[in-house]
Amino acid sequence: MSRREYTPQNLASLPSADFYDVESLLSAAEQAKLAQLREFLAEEVAPHAVGWWNDAEFPAHLLPKIAALGLAAPDRRQFSHLFTGLVVAEMTRVDTSLATFFLVHHDLFVQALSDFGSAEQQERLLPDAVALRTTGAFALTEPDHGSDVAGGLVTTALKVEDDGGTHWVLNGAKRWIGNGTFCQHMLLWAKDAETGQVRGFFLDASLPGVERTKIEHKIALRTVQNAHIVLTDVKVEERDRVATVSSFEDTNKLLQGSRISVAWQAVGQQLAAFDVARAYAVERQQFGKPLAAFQMVQAQLVKMLGNATSSLMMMVRIAALQDAAEAAGTHVVVTEKHKGGSPSMAQVALAKAHTTAAMRETVSMGRSILGGNGIVTDYKMAKIFADAEAIYTYEGSHEINTLIAGRAITGISAIV
Repeated sequence: MSRREYTPQNLASLPSADFYDVESLLSAAEQAKLAQLREFLAEEVAPHAVGWWNDAEFPAHLLPKIAALGLAAPDRRQFSHLFTGLVVAEMTRVDTSLATFFLVHHDLFVQALSDFGSAEQQERLLPDAVALRTTGAFALTEPDHGSDVAGGLVTTALKVEDDGGTHWVLNGAKRWIGNGTFCQHMLLWAKDAETGQVRGFFLDASLPGVERTKIEHKIALRTVQNAHIVLTDVKVEERDRVATVSSFEDTNKLLQGSRISVAWQAVGQQLAAFDVARAYAVERQQFGKPLAAFQMVQAQLVKMLGNATSSLMMMVRIAALQDAAEAAGTHVVVTEKHKGGSPSMAQVALAKAHTTAAMRETVSMGRSILGGNGIVTDYKMAKIFADAEAIYTYEGSHEINTLIAGRAITGISAIV
């Protein structure tokens, strides 16, 4: 049998990685909007993403074009949660770093302004943030506190009242803050030095006493500009305090939505790995035929597609629960049990744990199919493989999310 007989006539004629046509569940307007996003990503991002990643440079010149897509947090309210999830998956499918920037800015900073900001804060900060004339960050994690930050905040906010009115003095440090090197504002979390309550501030990142240093030598999300931030007697006006926040439960409302988005990233990462691995297997010739003609390679590709599909279907259900909650006039409920149509904390935790574990297996198989070419970014898979490690860890590590789900199904907490 000749090589020609082994090779499909056209890679584009093969089935989509969306094997069960989930996209058909979207409205016609949503499908058109998703197509617009794909066109933008194909033209403006895909040809350059590996280069940005290699050089650890962020494409700031794209911000006006990203804003023009109309996908900011307030704009997305007209769309279903399935659409917003698929937006995240598609962005991640092309460049995980760009998707992470988008999530930090829109799903944490802009969303917080929309949900918790005062009328004055929204009027002052929201228009520029939505239009990406300014960018935001979410400063919660600290050098010595990640998974335990809920009870371990060390950064303090001291309330001071004098003739000039009320202000706050911040001291402490934050680490792994995405967008932190270049953002104009950050939603920063601190512990009230007098009461111990959690306080949030829409902090001007240019204030005296704010020192920002880029974290170097990363092996994942190299395009994302993560910062180590030191706060030394930073004076913040009362008008920049998030007045409606007084406990970590308020923070959890944002983090739960962000955790859902990161699970969608795990879907997109698997679609990316499948895309690259299948194209390589169909085109790469070994022993006189394409890699795809070997049974073990086909088995790996089918397993990769199965992992991606099971992850996608889990997220389709999460999106349906979110839509049902909004239709009922409620929001995501941060509780152990499913209530009123909203996905529970445990359901979201299970989704994040399952999709990221499946993702790890999927990208590993993809890297294996590419052999030696799987460890150089020239073939894209090495970047996909490395970025998966960040998704596996952030917005609640796999272990923490597993224990949240475990607590729900046993009634016993194994979290120390």
